[in-house]
Amino acid sequence: MNYQEKIKLSTKGYCDLIKITPKVEKVISNSSIKEGLVLVFVTGSTAGIITIEFEPNLVKDFKEFIEKLIPANKDYHHNKTWGDGNGFSHIRASLIGPSLTLSLNQGSLELGQWQEVVLCDFDNRSREREIVIKVIGD
Repeated sequence: MNYQEKIKLSTKGYCDLIKITPKVEKVISNSSIKEGLVLVFVTGSTAGIITIEFEPNLVKDFKEFIEKLIPANKDYHHNKTWGDGNGFSHIRASLIGPSLTLSLNQGSLELGQWQEVVLCDFDNRSREREIVIKVIGD
């Protein structure tokens, strides 16, 4: 059996991290599926989905690491194409990836004790994001 819902979120951009675990769990509950897989996918090419311990200092560490790895203030070639200055956000999103597949066991996500599902918005402006959550199983 398959079940799908889409959720929408407003973001701030610039490595905005938003915990979405409760929203994913709500979709699982709506699905009535107890065993299987859960796909979490964000549409768009400047956002990603991760799991992380959603603790304020680790969130800060993650943002600082991403900035060091792919700085926002560099002149990326992509910026010449559209003039929107968000080349860095596309590269960040491509490295993180737009989706995550999680295991579903007895109606619950199999996450570690502190592990959360998180949306990362890397764009250089606020956005309305759409996240597709698909539950597949029995």
